[in-house]
Amino acid sequence: MILSEEEFLDYLDSNHISYQRLTHPAVYTCEQAERFRPKSQGVSTKNLFLADKKQANFYLVMLACEKRLDISQLGQRLGSSKLHFGNEARLLEFLGVTPGAVTVLGLVNDTGQRVSLFVDRQIWGEEYFLCHPLVNTATLLLAKPSLVKFFELTDHKPHIIDIAPA
Repeated sequence: MILSEEEFLDYLDSNHISYQRLTHPAVYTCEQAERFRPKSQGVSTKNLFLADKKQANFYLVMLACEKRLDISQLGQRLGSSKLHFGNEARLLEFLGVTPGAVTVLGLVNDTGQRVSLFVDRQIWGEEYFLCHPLVNTATLLLAKPSLVKFFELTDHKPHIIDIAPA
């Protein structure tokens, strides 16, 4: 399992995935992250680790920071009558991150493919994405081809869906 930012950046480098890195103080919300957002282009992403009622199915949902999610509507769409935020133990076990640092890049640690990835169609057409590198004290700017390559390397095919705003 990759737990440090340094190890993760080594993983990206060894797999020829290019990125730009920006350090900043710890951020726990999109509002806090916006203060340190790089001036470059790129969609600021919000990543939600969700589970069904029985803790049998786990989901990572990536959407734009400014979008609010109707979790019950998404649950119905995914065939789960009751979605809720996944617990911290599973978050650490599957993605190797803690609350406040949830990121699609944590999928590097989901070698058992226990987590299904869903991306809002509204942002999937963007060219660049801003994501935490397993910690909330830095942000990476990744071009879409780099992010797609990362998903392929981790064997996580993104399910592109229309997420209705709350």
